[in-house]
Amino acid sequence: MGYDIQDLVEKVTGQVLSQQGKSAPASKEVRMTLATARRLVEAVKRKAAEMGVNAVVAVADAGGNVITVDCMDDAFIASLDIAMNKAFTSVALKMPTADLARLAAPNGSLYGIQHTNNGRIVIFGGGVPLVSDGKVIGGLGVSGGTAQEDTYLGSYGGECFADMLKKGL
Repeated sequence: MGYDIQDLVEKVTGQVLSQQGKSAPASKEVRMTLATARRLVEAVKRKAAEMGVNAVVAVADAGGNVITVDCMDDAFIASLDIAMNKAFTSVALKMPTADLARLAAPNGSLYGIQHTNNGRIVIFGGGVPLVSDGKVIGGLGVSGGTAQEDTYLGSYGGECFADMLKKGL
């Protein structure tokens, strides 16, 4: 993978400082980019196709704004809105939507939360926060299969994102 000019400057600066016995500057903050989001969507779509699920996959940035969404052929029309809102929910509440489902159940501590935020809160699996260095930098939303399939695909996407981070996005 190539470096952009800023990455190259930081790498060279770090090497020079290291040779001088000084510490390198702090690594730059990771943020969700369109290119990263698209790679993540493609990975999740490949897994969905292997499973026979016609999914809609959405990625939101740290503000919960969808930056890319892709609908597989023959996906449910309703899955578009649901996937985008799962991505929003996972950023807004900093948790997987599958975890929120348990908290929002009758007698749960967040019972009724799905009626807030103009109906954008989704309380079933398929949404996961995308985290870098303990900070939520985006969210993934998957819709189109059963709750279990969406939850699996969301978790799979979270693992793919973690692998992308390890490889430098």
